[in-house]
Amino acid sequence: MVIAPIKTTRDDDRALARIEQLMDAKPGTKAGDELDVLTTLVEVYEAKHHAIYPPDPIEAIKFRMDQLGMTRKDLEMVLGGRGRVSEIMTRKRNLSLEMIRRLHRKMHIPLESLIGTAA
Repeated sequence: MVIAPIKTTRDDDRALARIEQLMDAKPGTKAGDELDVLTTLVEVYEAKHHAIYPPDPIEAIKFRMDQLGMTRKDLEMVLGGRGRVSEIMTRKRNLSLEMIRRLHRKMHIPLESLIGTAA
């Protein structure tokens, strides 16, 4: 078992190929230990170089509306009147804390997606 830091995409690809070979390794064996170490190294490398950020809050709402087959009219029951929904969906108005709570509670949109992050 030769394990080295993952520094490049090529290193990552090699580690992933080896992980695939070791997928059936039993815990507590040399192969199982190698699988654990390689998986950890890949996770760290990919978190640093291929981070996935939560979607934009409005895009998260649109995505969930599509999943649920909702229209803007349906969204009025969650956010308020037609004007408010329009302002939010066109980004002229920010979501309030109460709106975020309602969207999370009623539509099950993850809070992380509604709060948004600066990448």
